[in-house]
Amino acid sequence: MSLISDPWFYLVAVPGVLIVGIGKGGFAGGLGMLAVPLMALTVSPVQAASIMLPILCVMDVTGLKAWISTWNTSLMLRLIPGALIGVLAGYLAFEYVSDAALKLLLGLMAILFTLNHWSKRWRTIKPKKAGNDVVDRIQGAFWAGVSGFTSFLAHAGAPPLMMYLLPKQLDKRLMVGTVTIFFAIVNYVKLVPYAALGLLDATNLGTSLVLAPLAVIGVKLGIWLHDKINPVTFFRLMYLFLFLTGLKLAWDGATALG
Repeated sequence: MSLISDPWFYLVAVPGVLIVGIGKGGFAGGLGMLAVPLMALTVSPVQAASIMLPILCVMDVTGLKAWISTWNTSLMLRLIPGALIGVLAGYLAFEYVSDAALKLLLGLMAILFTLNHWSKRWRTIKPKKAGNDVVDRIQGAFWAGVSGFTSFLAHAGAPPLMMYLLPKQLDKRLMVGTVTIFFAIVNYVKLVPYAALGLLDATNLGTSLVLAPLAVIGVKLGIWLHDKINPVTFFRLMYLFLFLTGLKLAWDGATALG
């Protein structure tokens, strides 16, 4: 079986996959973008994203079993069309994005997402329930489209999606279920254009297969920890880690472009 043999890759990939699985399983996938930046420290961002996609699909199957009956139907109907357009845009733009530019983009997204979290801006916004007004539908389609685009390029679709969902202050279980179903649909759709671009080759798929058991373990840990761990402590440490990783990637991308 063909796979990556560099031990440094697995040193960052193993904890990255576990953390993403825990986040997807029990905490609405808040750190779903962490694994690709970590892997991108040792391989190209494109290869990191290619390896991670089948792993995310395994996570989605595991998560669906726990959250399939807990999600907001009206929100999903307004989010999915925009997300699919975003995925298509990501596919069309993919060949024009260099490794250096992708590292810079990935690093900046990680930094801005973390700074936004630390500033607690989302918590100061008044709750807004899902409705049928035109403005809310446009906002949902826009943020879902951005989510689909960034998800295609680097599996970093959570930040823009949360910009739309968090102000609604949904019930915790409803939030996790809705996000889980949303990204399950998006990730399985992404398999088609990823295959068309030749990104799911033997080496990437072999490496994904080796890491796949960690995906199941991580998601099940997240489901188990959902009501048992203090999410504030967990995310406080993980966001710090994400911020530092973002700084490293942004520096590498900026210096390569310069």
